[in-house]
Amino acid sequence: MLDSYSFQLAALLVIGVLAGFINTVAGGGSFLTLPLLIFMGLPGAVANGTNRLGIFLQSIAGVSKFHSHGVFPWRFAMIVSVPAVVGALLGAHWAVGMGDEAFRRWLAIFMVVMTFVSLYKPKEAFTVSDQGYSFLRWVAILAAFFCIGLYGGFIQAGVGFLLLAGMALTGHDLVRGNAIKVFVVMIFTIFALGIFISNGKVDYGLGIVLGLGNALGARLGANASVKGGNVFIRRFVTVMMLVFAVKLLWG
Repeated sequence: MLDSYSFQLAALLVIGVLAGFINTVAGGGSFLTLPLLIFMGLPGAVANGTNRLGIFLQSIAGVSKFHSHGVFPWRFAMIVSVPAVVGALLGAHWAVGMGDEAFRRWLAIFMVVMTFVSLYKPKEAFTVSDQGYSFLRWVAILAAFFCIGLYGGFIQAGVGFLLLAGMALTGHDLVRGNAIKVFVVMIFTIFALGIFISNGKVDYGLGIVLGLGNALGARLGANASVKGGNVFIRRFVTVMMLVFAVKLLWG
């Protein structure tokens, strides 16, 4: 019979699979894994850092799967990763001492607003541009990805929603947008994770178990994204945004 710790590890693996799927298709999977890590006895900062190890392994699996499907815009993903990394480094440095309750509540409001925006004009929000980007549009895109990286470096949970919202500025559809999202998360997580590791805020054993689950879930999520297309992703994102927004506001 499994002892309590073995049961917790099994639960972490299973929740990791679910979180990896949610993160790859939409976002918010860390709202499942962070509370579980804290429940297992980790301090908040260590849970935050340990979760990044799982996210990193998940992102590698997701990027690989999207690439194998031929839906990965590498050049654009690398460009927008630069401001995201700068923001993530700042956010990770602030993560230990800064309170996040107010920001989480604003994030919840933002998620609800973006849900209704995407329902009202889903096609207009994600239209591929044939004319390239103007200077001002590039400025808006780079600034948005810097802010997204800042939040992602700080807490990670929910950053997928912000990245998908940022895709509305880029003109990419939701399938390619998801591929870009997973790549950007992978890149800035490398740097944010380094900050947590240097401060001794990572439990490697739990992080690897979580990462194995996350990686499997990410591969399943990437397959579902490509095969299900924009309609599936939009509906899945809508449900997840509302669920996690309610959790943030009243949980």
